[in-house]
Amino acid sequence: MMLPASPAPWRRRLLFLAALAGLFLAAWFFRAPLLTGFAKAWIVDDVPAKSDVIVILGGGVEYRPFTAARLYREGFAPKVLIMDVSLSPTEEAGLKPSERDLTRRILAHEGVPDTAVEAVGRSVKNTFDESVAVRDWAATNGTTRLLIVTELFHTRRVRWLFHKRFKGTPVEIRVVAAAPYKYQVTNWWQHEEGLINFQNEWIKLPYYWLKY
Repeated sequence: MMLPASPAPWRRRLLFLAALAGLFLAAWFFRAPLLTGFAKAWIVDDVPAKSDVIVILGGGVEYRPFTAARLYREGFAPKVLIMDVSLSPTEEAGLKPSERDLTRRILAHEGVPDTAVEAVGRSVKNTFDESVAVRDWAATNGTTRLLIVTELFHTRRVRWLFHKRFKGTPVEIRVVAAAPYKYQVTNWWQHEEGLINFQNEWIKLPYYWLKY
């Protein structure tokens, strides 16, 4: 009995290239739902609950304080913690307000009284420094639940780090995602800042796993 001849090598290569091209075309055609789903799988966005304090992590001053102020106005916590972020050269020279002072001004504009705002840490430089500062404050103040506000893609690293910092304590951590005004979960790949932030978190999270 004669067996059917196998396809010639050039035909196999042609079929492989056609299949590969089909995959690329499908990925391109369905890129919006695929990339949106990918981002949603990465982002942590816990349901807010009544808490002792709302924590605004450093950076993203154009949007994080606004989300925190909304949570405050909605009654989720009576107090807001902000970070004493290390000063840039222009801030040290008094050429522009510090992030801490600017955050206070935004919160006041959004209806959060200055008596409800407290700065923690001392010239914090990164998320790890912030987690230590918040942990120390929580231990001193008998905190049982924190609402932490940060950028969309930063949320996963924040949840991992804060859960590790507070392991063995009665403190519950909830992370609330604040969307930058430049991009949303549905279009992050269309904006340079969204691409950079997502890429950075893919690098920083494994780095934090190894270092901390």
